[in-house]
Amino acid sequence: MQRQTFRTTLTLLAAAGLTAAVVPASATANQAPAQPVSETVAVDCAAEGQVRPGDYILACGDGNSRLTGLRWTSWGPDRAEGRGVNVVNDCRPYCAAGTFRSYPVTVRLDRADVWEKQPDRKRFTEVTLTYTEGRPGLAREVTIPLTG
Repeated sequence: MQRQTFRTTLTLLAAAGLTAAVVPASATANQAPAQPVSETVAVDCAAEGQVRPGDYILACGDGNSRLTGLRWTSWGPDRAEGRGVNVVNDCRPYCAAGTFRSYPVTVRLDRADVWEKQPDRKRFTEVTLTYTEGRPGLAREVTIPLTG
């Protein structure tokens, strides 16, 4: 019986040795921890930091103005630029009965500052929209503070 136990143990150790020899070192070595994300963020309505968001709500209280289909051409520590569509409720005759209308825009995020929620990161505090085709009764270029 002891001889059988010894053989079983020896077989298991040999199998473990073969497995270790076959598995690449990269699969068994400790991976370096991921570096913390240090990109400047756009803080959304849920107070979460977003990097290169595809959609972004501008009117957090009622959702009557949002950016959709965002495609970012640059995203740096102090400025981000892209294109998208500003979907705005015309609020006629009043907001609950209004119609959402779409306006192509260029988008610029800037005025990066320390993010109070995560002081080791920065957040954009201003967005500038430039309407490229039509606009919702506003100036061609509008700058809005981001308070998130």
